[in-house]
Amino acid sequence: MSRFNTRTARPAATSPVTTTGQTTRTHEGGTGHLRDARSELYLLAVSNMVATDTFYEDGKARDDRYERLIHQLAVEDPAWTAGLLGWLRGEGNLRSAALVGAAEFTKARLDADAGDSGLGDQMTIEQQDSGWNRRVINSVLQRADEPGELLGYWTSKYGRRLPKPVKRGIADAVQRLYTERSLLKYDTDSKGYRFGDVLELVHAAPAVDKPWQGDLFKHALDRRHGRDEEIPESLAMARHRAHMMKAPADVRRSLLSEDTDCLAKAGMTWEALAGWLQGPMDKEAWEAIIPSMGYMALLRNLRNFDEAGVSDDVAETVARTLADPEQIARSRQLPIRFHSAYRAAPSLRWGHALEKALTASLANIPRVGGRTLVLVDTSSSMEDAFSKDGTVMRWDAAALFGIALGQRCAQADVISFSSARYYMHDAPGAKTKAFPLQRGESLLRAVGRWKDGGWFLGGGTDTAAALRKEFHSHDRVVIVTDEQAGYDYLEVDRSIPPTTPLYTWNLAGYEAGHAPSGRGQRHTFGGLTDAAFRTIPLLEAGRDTAWPWMNRAA
Repeated sequence: MSRFNTRTARPAATSPVTTTGQTTRTHEGGTGHLRDARSELYLLAVSNMVATDTFYEDGKARDDRYERLIHQLAVEDPAWTAGLLGWLRGEGNLRSAALVGAAEFTKARLDADAGDSGLGDQMTIEQQDSGWNRRVINSVLQRADEPGELLGYWTSKYGRRLPKPVKRGIADAVQRLYTERSLLKYDTDSKGYRFGDVLELVHAAPAVDKPWQGDLFKHALDRRHGRDEEIPESLAMARHRAHMMKAPADVRRSLLSEDTDCLAKAGMTWEALAGWLQGPMDKEAWEAIIPSMGYMALLRNLRNFDEAGVSDDVAETVARTLADPEQIARSRQLPIRFHSAYRAAPSLRWGHALEKALTASLANIPRVGGRTLVLVDTSSSMEDAFSKDGTVMRWDAAALFGIALGQRCAQADVISFSSARYYMHDAPGAKTKAFPLQRGESLLRAVGRWKDGGWFLGGGTDTAAALRKEFHSHDRVVIVTDEQAGYDYLEVDRSIPPTTPLYTWNLAGYEAGHAPSGRGQRHTFGGLTDAAFRTIPLLEAGRDTAWPWMNRAA
């Protein structure tokens, strides 16, 4: 009888998020599997809203853990950590975690070089490379207000003395990012560090290939110090803005109809326009500024467009922009933001465009054959703010990803789960509710049906019991969860056959996971984008996968 050469035998592969074999307890008392430092940092980084409390971990404890891991790996593995931070700010589109990470990366390495960490003499040549700090600082600064943000973080924590790598990394970024438009958009009185402050602190020189930048830097310094100097002729946009600011308040609205290009020529944002008008943003004001607005600004103002009553012709222009694949890719918006915009906008005229945008942002989710069980954790710990303003919950993202995957599968059972226990001493038991997928239904409508139809269950997290209840010889299982499973007599890992692939989509980044990961048929992913979904068919084909900023497969 054949023991190994069977139809159900699957090739083993490895994935980057790896457990160590050591166990602890999850926050809910279940068996928790500890990960190596790189895996723990990655899962924390891709879900970390800096200084924000989570269900089980307050903001300070979470930030302290993030800082500790950055300090460790900045010295032990600078190449990997630099790759993580650059990717985090780029494709990951997580700003605060990347900026904090770059600052702490630099601090840890400076301390190691000075012998404060006790590791300086033990560092390899690669670890000792003094260029890492400058490169990492430069790599995470992707928007013109971010040099000031990083300075604000550094000086508030480590004082006004700036190490050379911090100065040089910021100076490199300043040459890339400082333009007339960015000066007019971000150099405002509300900022603690204005463009002029940054220039004086880091001594940035104009880029060789940007002859106008010397005039720009001088003008930024004049603005900062209130010097009434004439704006150089090379800065046409700044001159036009200054001319517009001199117009009397009672004639400013008439200027919009007289010169339809005046806002673009002055580099005016909608926020600046609102201040310039000294009154409400009405239909005419919005229709004048919409052609100059960026993708994110359009996405965030759909409700305002509706409330002001912008015309259908203008709305169609906005919708075309929102649905444009090139614009979607360039904007790097997280999928959940399209869902948030859909929920916030009262008009249905944006629905089709937002559906197309959401679908494009989830293009990495593969078409998966066979039968797939998708378990979506909707326990109370998933009712956790997933955005700064608290309008998006962690379980909103879980439902979005779970349903999106289910729609791409040949056959899928999508199940919401929590716990049937009422008291701590009750025996494990799962509360589950199947979500019927409807052929041809839009993803946004499906997520709305989930939300309105009672699929957010609340309560505890009996993951292993839910697996035993809902698993019926599926070809694979995907669990979207924070991994904080409750106590069970049988571990999550052992609640389905070891030959069945179990993929965990981690949305919280807590220290302990609910199952082993990294080898065989057990793998964990994380993040707020669809990027890791594409590794599922690779792993099932027996191909090892790597971190998202490295080669996708070995």
